[in-house]
Amino acid sequence: MALEVVLITGMSGSGKSVALHALEDAGYYCVDNLPPELLGPLTQLEPSRYGHKVAVAMDARSPKGLPLLPEQLTALKARGAVVHSIFLDASTGTLVRRFSETRRRHPLSRQDTDGARLALVQTIEDERELLGPLRESAHVIDTSNLRSAQLQSYVKSLISVPPGQMTLVFQSFGFKHGLPVDADYVFDVRMLPNPYYEQELRPLTGMDQPVMDYLRQSPDVQRMQAHIIQFLDHWLDMLNQNHRSYVTVAIGCTGGQHRSVYLVEQLANHYLGQWTTLRRHREMDQRRH
Repeated sequence: MALEVVLITGMSGSGKSVALHALEDAGYYCVDNLPPELLGPLTQLEPSRYGHKVAVAMDARSPKGLPLLPEQLTALKARGAVVHSIFLDASTGTLVRRFSETRRRHPLSRQDTDGARLALVQTIEDERELLGPLRESAHVIDTSNLRSAQLQSYVKSLISVPPGQMTLVFQSFGFKHGLPVDADYVFDVRMLPNPYYEQELRPLTGMDQPVMDYLRQSPDVQRMQAHIIQFLDHWLDMLNQNHRSYVTVAIGCTGGQHRSVYLVEQLANHYLGQWTTLRRHREMDQRRH
C-alpha cells in the first residue's frame, strides 16, 4: 500500500488545526507544527508506527527549513508516495480579527530593537511573503468566509480525489461577501438575468429546477457558459502539462445563490468525464453548515 502524505501549510490563524482534525477523523496520523527538517525521518519510520496515511501541519516558525520542503516532497513522490499539498489562506482583515477575538499571540510576533511590538498587520504580511513559494505549489483554500465544518468538508473532498490527475474545482460565491483569494480564475456573472427579482424564484437556488429553467432560457447565460468553456478548453491541457494538481475556477454573482450556483453546476457536469471535478458553493455551504 502506497504511503499517503497530506501537507497542511498556510497563514497562522487560517485554520490548520481545524484541517488536521478533519484528517484525524479520516484516519490519518497527524502531527502539528512539525519542523520541515523532520518530514523525511517521520515518513521513513516503520508503517506500523502510523499506518500508511500521515498528515503534517507546518507554519512559518521554521523559516530556515521551509526551502527544504519542495525537495522533500519530490523525494517522497519518487518513493511512490501520494502527496497532497494544501495551503490555507485568509484575508489580512480576517486574520487580524481572529487574533484580536482569541487574544492569541501571532507566532511571528517579536520585539524590534526599540522594544516596541511590530504591528500585527505587518507581521501577517511578512508571513505571507515568507510562505509565498509554498502557496504557489499547493492547492489554496480561502478560509476567510468558511465555517469550521465547511473547511473540514473541503479538506476531506480534496484527499478523496484520485492521485496523478489535475483536479478542477468549481466554486460559486457572492461578490457582496468578498472575493475568494484561492481562485485561479474568477468570472463575474452579475450582468446576467437575476432570478432574485422574480418573487417565486427568490428563495430558491441555482440547483432548483425552476431557477435552472429560468436561466437556461436566457441566451446571455448560455453565451457566458459557452465562453467560459471555450476559455478553459484552450488552457486546461497546458495547465496539466505544467504539472498543476488543482485549478480553481470561481464564478461570482451578487449573493452567491442563483446564477453562480447554476453555472458551477453546469460547468462541473460538463467537465465530469474529462477531468476530476469538485464543486463548492461558498455561501450556500456556509448556511448548510
